[in-house]
Amino acid sequence: MIEYIKGELTELTPALAVVETAGVGYALSISLNTYSDIQGKKVAKLYVHEAIQTGGRDDNYTLYGFATKRERELYRLLITVSGVGANTARTMLSSLSPQELCNAIANGDEKLIKTVKGIGLKTAQRVIVDLRDKIMSTGIADELHVGKGTSASSAINTPVYEEAVSAMTMLGFSPAPTAKVVTEIIKEHPDWTVETVVKETLKRVK
Repeated sequence: MIEYIKGELTELTPALAVVETAGVGYALSISLNTYSDIQGKKVAKLYVHEAIQTGGRDDNYTLYGFATKRERELYRLLITVSGVGANTARTMLSSLSPQELCNAIANGDEKLIKTVKGIGLKTAQRVIVDLRDKIMSTGIADELHVGKGTSASSAINTPVYEEAVSAMTMLGFSPAPTAKVVTEIIKEHPDWTVETVVKETLKRVK
């Protein structure tokens, strides 16, 4: 069983990272959160989840890579939910940060979970029912500072945050990495308008 792969980051796209170690290049499927974390690095360490699918014409062996153990643990919890497959779980972690997703589960925010492509109301409800207690008991929630009544945008100007992220999304930028940048900017300049925040975000988002 592979725990992690560390080596030269030879190729990187928002969905795939190739890490070369000991002369072997490993292709790992990644989320946008992990892409944002390792972008610009020459050396990467990715925690691995191995997925083996058998049956049909061909067997399929896929490596999923995560920048942190906690993101991998959350991914593994997501795929235990009926209706959430490997790619759907990765899409969830691409649309929402681990903290945002954990907060949504802890607070029963099915509307936010349902915004993820491929997730309907029933699946969103199952995710909450199945994982609410688990994210608290595993320690993920503690590390991500998740709890009742908290959110990824706590302690910041929420209306400006939501409008800025929405504007960036409409401009074609991915929500997860954009949200991180917007949060940083608003914490630095809490009195800025939406327009100013968006302009600054455009300068910082890669």
